[in-house]
Amino acid sequence: MTEGGDAPARPAGGRSGGGSRRVGRPPRIDRAAIARAAGELPLEELTMRSVAERLGVSVAGLYHHVSGRDELLRLAAEQSGLRMTLPRDEGRHWAAWCYQWADYTRRAFVADPELLKQYIDGALGATVMADHIEAAMGLCVRQGFSEQDAFDLYELVSECALGGAISEIRDGRDAQAGEPLDLALRRVLAGRPEAAMPRVRRLLEGGSLRRAPFAERVATVLAGVAARRGEEGPEVVRQVLAAAASSPEGTRARH
Repeated sequence: MTEGGDAPARPAGGRSGGGSRRVGRPPRIDRAAIARAAGELPLEELTMRSVAERLGVSVAGLYHHVSGRDELLRLAAEQSGLRMTLPRDEGRHWAAWCYQWADYTRRAFVADPELLKQYIDGALGATVMADHIEAAMGLCVRQGFSEQDAFDLYELVSECALGGAISEIRDGRDAQAGEPLDLALRRVLAGRPEAAMPRVRRLLEGGSLRRAPFAERVATVLAGVAARRGEEGPEVVRQVLAAAASSPEGTRARH
């Protein structure tokens, strides 16, 4: 008996030896099974071979269902999108909910930059995001937004999340390369006359060249939305910063 209690397969044609071929039906797969397998692997490890091994099929057999790694990446991104969950509607202020959605989305893309690339390439389209759009609109409509304004707000918050993710990914890569923004600007200034770029120079000399925390940037955007609605901007800022402080990420959610 083999491990797990299965009887060993009989050699083909009654012959024995290391070159015998196992008898039995090959595993049956479809695109749904392939998508699930692809979604279970880190995107950087996603290859035709890794998915084939996970499914117990040959690479050649896998090619009967998908065209190559690019299609696997798209399927995996769709699975990741389906696993993304909106914050629960617990009666919170709309601005607090919007911040939590933006922060969750930003962190998901920062954790997996390949997912962001697939989003840009269209993998997380309407088919994947439709339920999220409906849920977000529903929450905002319940708090007095028109359906069009609710959709506009969803789009605006999504753009904040994407912009924040791109900035953070870029900053991380610049730091790994040994040239964060402040050092890069100092190198530029070193080759310019002393009177050049005075504003940037003063910021660098004062040590205050930094990007505002993500929560503050989102609060600024949402305060503008509130102003157009006749709401109090400071209250929106307070709601966003309170949501950031109470998030599972703690103070890390503010950056």
